[in-house]
Amino acid sequence: MPTIARRVRRRLLGLGGLGLIPLALLDNSPIPIPGAEDVATIILAARVPQFWPYYAMMATLGSLLGGWVTYHLARKGGKGALERKFSARKISKVTKIFERWGFGAIAVPALLPPPIPMVPFLFAAGAMQYPVKKFLAALAVGRAVRYTILAYLGARYGRKIVQLIVKFNHPVVVGVILAAIVIAVAVYYFWPRKSGKSRPRKSPQRA
Repeated sequence: MPTIARRVRRRLLGLGGLGLIPLALLDNSPIPIPGAEDVATIILAARVPQFWPYYAMMATLGSLLGGWVTYHLARKGGKGALERKFSARKISKVTKIFERWGFGAIAVPALLPPPIPMVPFLFAAGAMQYPVKKFLAALAVGRAVRYTILAYLGARYGRKIVQLIVKFNHPVVVGVILAAIVIAVAVYYFWPRKSGKSRPRKSPQRA
């Protein structure tokens, strides 16, 4: 099975940016290939650095198409499709998260790398009849940020990243690690922090 997955990745990589679309379709399907889209985006951006925005866009587009297909199937099947696919414990957990966060329950998992699962949230969105426009918007935000960061890093530090992939001989694991580091740095950098500086106190006015 791993051999077949590697062959599929190699053939899709040979298609360039177009290959990111079917790869993303698989990654967002009920039978995903965790980390494959991340690694492919990095490798392609490393090969042709000036095209990194194009690769980020194609990866995002493919993820939107794949996510919509899974969402549509779950929406058509209703809660019964969710119950057939996942255990009652996972359904309860995902449903509670989705009911509480809504938009964020799609955008945040779409931004984070594996092992954060994405497919259960896609199914939950469809089964719970979440509005399709809000669903696509949330998925687009999360995936666009994720693949833009990965493609930029691939273009900027491509050779070093590819050397890591070759050294460990397991591109999915390396891609997951890189994605986790990237997202952690992005969250740390953009997360609003309270200023440590205290405001000067006003001295009491004398009468």
